[in-house]
Amino acid sequence: MTKQSPGSIQAVENKLKLGIIVTASILAVELAGGFLSNSLALLSDAGHLFTDVLALSLSLYGVRQATRPPSSHMTFGYHRVGVLIAIANAIGIFAIAGIVLHEAYSRLVQPMEVRGLLMLAVAVIGLGANVLVASWLRTEQRTNLNIRSAFWHLVGDALASIGVIIGALIILLTGWFWIDPAISMLISVIIIIAGVQIFRQGIRVLLEAAPPGIDAMKIIHTLKQMPGVRDVHDVHVWSISPELHTMSCHVLIDDLPTSQATDIRHRIEDVVRQQFQIEHTTVQMECQQCDASDIFCTWTFGAKGEEEKNSHQQ
Repeated sequence: MTKQSPGSIQAVENKLKLGIIVTASILAVELAGGFLSNSLALLSDAGHLFTDVLALSLSLYGVRQATRPPSSHMTFGYHRVGVLIAIANAIGIFAIAGIVLHEAYSRLVQPMEVRGLLMLAVAVIGLGANVLVASWLRTEQRTNLNIRSAFWHLVGDALASIGVIIGALIILLTGWFWIDPAISMLISVIIIIAGVQIFRQGIRVLLEAAPPGIDAMKIIHTLKQMPGVRDVHDVHVWSISPELHTMSCHVLIDDLPTSQATDIRHRIEDVVRQQFQIEHTTVQMECQQCDASDIFCTWTFGAKGEEEKNSHQQ
């Protein structure tokens, strides 16, 4: 499987640590500003900042856990710790958004006076901080779901700050205080959309679905075209984490010497790695058709649970 160098991991950790410090500082500023200005939009932004601090902290923990080596009890290592953290972050997004939507509805029904100038000043500071921290994680979030969940927390909060700024300007120019809860609702919808995407991707990994963009049937067709390969069946493709994919399969070949069978296996591994970006492949070589002779294998159990049977579907 692919591994990050110790230097790159340390660089990610340093960015996350600095992001936690900056975000926590702005959280304190926005909380004070929200209460002083009586702005729900600013307080909702502060609430999302709190989830940002939590997300960054959990992401830092996940990055450290992923570097732990495999053991006899955790043979795949700890890569899915980051996936679990990403799902937890998504649930946190939903919770904050739900609270804000409830409070925003109350304020739409009965608008409250808001100090627009203070609201504007604090929102500008918050926007600058979120853009800064998100830019630090821009590269890492492309290949790591754990980091991506924290990144989208920050992007959502940056969008929230923009909404607060627009709302503050409208309040200053028109005195329309209902704009404050309306902006809060818009912020909530935006961050819910980001949370759904992260949640769905994390669940796909836990359910061991085929990675997005990897077609198992295309892999099978490609392998069957290779010299020496008579058939490919009992194929499984899944992800240990969103950036680490693995595959297992049975390959039917002629009754060949071990050295020739090994050459075929090496070619299969190279093709799967180069064309489908699957680094870890387990291939069972066969010269006779086995019981698991269909493309995909479904595991079922006897009525008494004493034996495992294979049933197949084309």
